[in-house]
Amino acid sequence: MRQSCDYLVIGAGVVGVGIARELAVRQPGSKIVLIEKEPAQAMHASGRNSGVLHAGFYYTADSLKARFSRDGNRALTEYCDRNGLPIRKCGKIVVAQTEKEVPLLDELMRRAERNGVELDKISEDEARRIEPKVRTTGFALYSPSTSSVNPKQVVEQMLQDARATGVDCCFGARYLGRSGSRVQTSVGSIDARYVVNAAGLYADKIARDYGFSEGYYLLPFKGLYLYSSHPKGSLSTHIYPVPNLANPFLGVHFTVAVDGAVKIGPTAIPAFWPEQYRGMENFRLSEFTETLAHQLGLMARPGFQFHRLAFEELRKYSRPFMARQSFMLADGFTEKSFADWGIPGIRAQLVRKKSNTLEMDFVIEGDDRSMHVLNAVSPAFTCSMPFSSFVVDRIESLQ
Repeated sequence: MRQSCDYLVIGAGVVGVGIARELAVRQPGSKIVLIEKEPAQAMHASGRNSGVLHAGFYYTADSLKARFSRDGNRALTEYCDRNGLPIRKCGKIVVAQTEKEVPLLDELMRRAERNGVELDKISEDEARRIEPKVRTTGFALYSPSTSSVNPKQVVEQMLQDARATGVDCCFGARYLGRSGSRVQTSVGSIDARYVVNAAGLYADKIARDYGFSEGYYLLPFKGLYLYSSHPKGSLSTHIYPVPNLANPFLGVHFTVAVDGAVKIGPTAIPAFWPEQYRGMENFRLSEFTETLAHQLGLMARPGFQFHRLAFEELRKYSRPFMARQSFMLADGFTEKSFADWGIPGIRAQLVRKKSNTLEMDFVIEGDDRSMHVLNAVSPAFTCSMPFSSFVVDRIESLQ
């Protein structure tokens, strides 16, 4: 196969599909091709995430995450309602586990106010009226706009919309490299006037073929959830701890899935290769050695305390340890309450080489020939609609 197009989008996760759809809407006369190495859309992070639509109060007001979370929550909520997609508008309670964490609740309130996000400060009694099992110290925060969706169904609907606007989707087409404007794939070559790289775990490698991502690399982190044996609907709302605002992980929390199932997690366990979901699945020696070298380098140098995170997260492979992490958030659960691991996901987390730190916000790099989405971590699913529009704005400004 050899073909040509105006825009080639690599990766059929929520961001790639969103960008392809946005390009088609804005430029109806252009030929847009979306390629994906897997046989279907959303087979990696986009289809394996928690399904939570975040409200946007965790992030500083000057961040892209703050802006896109707020707008993306509203846009995706309306999208699900308009298309008849299941959505559980259950809200979220953020609790303080100790007195020392109470000031952090105040900081989250300040961020919510700056970001224009609805967030209510509630007493312990008010929190228990929302969810009788919840535990908190002093007071809690309630986010009424946080909800749950089925992420695979959402991306599937987005892909249908993209196809309806003229996007040509090609599955089973793995990116192999480039030669000038020609992209080599496992099913042939494509001459592309413009390339958009939304390849998730492999975005940094593709970007280097175009002269970008020189100051970064991606590290994989495995996210696991434990499902509760309690009946569906046994918890009325998400329950989250106060996060460590110095890193992008939110800690173990209770999530209510769109069908009412209750789960705790996720982990952020360092993975040893990009798609290490189970056992030796998807093992490639070159990817293993490269990932291990990056991890050892982080341990050896000052900056992000990778060794401390790795030790703490690896302990979460233990069901009893994971269960105990949740006991400070809610009553009525025991170690035996959590027996089944959910489908694992891998988070593609960008690391800045010079400072050995994790990038906290979205990062894109590009020019008049290509654009590369290097860091689209949580809450990228929530942010996907306004973020896609932002990326296309940048593309149009550079051409």
